[in-house]
Amino acid sequence: MTHLFDPLGLRSITLPNRIAVSPMCQYSCTDGLMSDWHLVHLGSRAVGGAGLVICEATAVVPEGRISPQDSGIWSDAHIEPLARIVRFIHEQGAFAGIQLAHAGRKASTLRPWDGEGMAGDADGGWSDVLAPSPVAFADNYPAPREMTADDIRKVTAAFGTAAQRALVAGFDVVEIHAAHGYLLHEFLSPLSNQRSDGYGGTLDNRLRLAREVVETVRTVWPERLPLFLRLSATDWTPGGWDVEQSIELTRAVGALGVDLIDCSSGGNVAAARIPVGPGYQTAFSEQIRRATGIATGTVGMIIDPAQADHAVRSGQADLVLLARELLRDPYWPLRAARELGVSTAWPPQYLRAGPRGSVARKPVAG
Repeated sequence: MTHLFDPLGLRSITLPNRIAVSPMCQYSCTDGLMSDWHLVHLGSRAVGGAGLVICEATAVVPEGRISPQDSGIWSDAHIEPLARIVRFIHEQGAFAGIQLAHAGRKASTLRPWDGEGMAGDADGGWSDVLAPSPVAFADNYPAPREMTADDIRKVTAAFGTAAQRALVAGFDVVEIHAAHGYLLHEFLSPLSNQRSDGYGGTLDNRLRLAREVVETVRTVWPERLPLFLRLSATDWTPGGWDVEQSIELTRAVGALGVDLIDCSSGGNVAAARIPVGPGYQTAFSEQIRRATGIATGTVGMIIDPAQADHAVRSGQADLVLLARELLRDPYWPLRAARELGVSTAWPPQYLRAGPRGSVARKPVAG
């Protein structure tokens, strides 16, 4: 029986455990450049024992940022700040991932501590917000412009170029963001996609952009390295995107080279009623995993080590991604190992605090 601290092989890499740092926006960049804040934030989670550390949603074009303070990978200037973080993560024995993203109609919004809704000119915002259809996410969000065929080609190409830069920076995993009401999710859901061309209407048409982005990224992302895709398994709204369509998407992108589906939910309907509770999304990862045979990750209100271990042991998911709990406790994996009775290596600098007999972890190859 597989458990939380068993290794996970994905193509040529083997994660030392099934714990990943979920991408979490820090809203702390200038011109998309990661800083010392990101080095310490992400690096401390690697020190804390996570097997995979995934950088926050990183925009493939400037207008694809959620907020003006989001991270970016649209120019070569972004490579070295990212590479610095990757090197430190590797030195701790963990693997490094990056989530490539475009915010779509939820772009150019204020960062959380500055308020809600649209970021104006004085806030560093921009007016050309793109979406599959000219339907705003909410009244206080920007009114998007319907994407032309040329817009779609440019964004698809930008994902590929971003993946090339991620490779130069040394990342081991790329995750394509197709969840939480951002651009790719907007194309998937009939609630936000009202197009009548080849990218709208039928399920096959609504899957088209996600397929094309995966194909473009896989063309430049090496065969030896794994590719993830994050999806929202449901809009939590009648007539919207749902788990059955998520299964069809998983089958489609799995055939194109996606190795793991990172299963979240919601984010595309402002008024959706989401029954949030401990492990409330694990049923989606289990259903998708069993229906497709493709590895899945689960995320959302996973706090207790026994709860995370159960998700892996019971076959609900292959990987557990932690977000808020790792903000509260960067060393959660080390604590979880102790509570679950698993012997794991602590950083040599922390051996005096770790279990007796702990040894230093060896760094992984880049």
